[in-house]
Amino acid sequence: MPKTDNMLAILWMLRSGEKMTAKQISEKLEMNIRTVYRYIDTISTSGVPIVSEPGHNGGYSLLDNFVKAPLFFDSEEQTSLFHAAVFAEEAGYYGGDALNRAISKLSNYSNQDQEIKVNQHLTSLEVISRLSSHSMEPFLKDLEQAVTDGYSVKILYNKSGVKHSNDRLVDPYRMIYWNHQWYVIGYCHLRTDIRSFRVDRIEDLTLTENKFERPEDFSAGDYFTESLLPTIDDKEEVLSLVITGDKNVLADVCQHWYLGHYLQERTDNKAVFLLEKDVIHTYVPYLLLPYNQSIKVIEPISLKERLVEVLSELIKFHQP
Repeated sequence: MPKTDNMLAILWMLRSGEKMTAKQISEKLEMNIRTVYRYIDTISTSGVPIVSEPGHNGGYSLLDNFVKAPLFFDSEEQTSLFHAAVFAEEAGYYGGDALNRAISKLSNYSNQDQEIKVNQHLTSLEVISRLSSHSMEPFLKDLEQAVTDGYSVKILYNKSGVKHSNDRLVDPYRMIYWNHQWYVIGYCHLRTDIRSFRVDRIEDLTLTENKFERPEDFSAGDYFTESLLPTIDDKEEVLSLVITGDKNVLADVCQHWYLGHYLQERTDNKAVFLLEKDVIHTYVPYLLLPYNQSIKVIEPISLKERLVEVLSELIKFHQP
């Protein structure tokens, strides 16, 4: 075993909090007792606070504050890190290689009891990853670096519904992962305003030497949420959406990322939402149709009529 591995093994044994003699360490690691003394001297010289107590009940131990140092992780902390790696892989996390290296170190330097316990917890969790047409990891790494260092990026962006991509110069403020998608929020020089960009629609990205200052009071999370959930300003154009149905199905509807924001009242078999008239007639029908007969619209009557129209359009479209 290499010298550094032997010294780390000694640290792990002392980390238990129990005093250990040089003889006990030498027997457990199968090395000469003089080698143990030499390693302990080397470890102490490096700054590790090893306490040596002579006498019949003496031995080596570590100071309590060092035993609790963040360098050492207990089984619960190790399990959480392993689980975090599983979720990060599903999200297409750009630091996956570095995270896997850290996880490997945890595995290599865990004692047998910790390894067995962590492996038992790992088998209890599985995350089904979404298939991606291409890896965004290079773009995500560059964007994260640009956000950290405060440098603008040039991107070739393919906006939804537009045939041709266009060049943008963007000051990236923050990166956001939401609803299985990565976004970058920043100032767009083309639009002279703050915009959000889906990373999977970036076709090319170049780091620039253009330095920018991020607004101190800007919250990317608030901006992103407000862009998805606009506030209702015109109360005259607001309608109550009332639906009834099975309580489990209603719970699913009320937890929808959009509708849940406008929930006003909820009982076991009824939910009331306050929404703009245009939203109710354009967006809501397509949201409610997948629930089939498990829910029923009570109000407004105009939405019931709109649901019939949408169904008729779908039937006509799919007819052979």
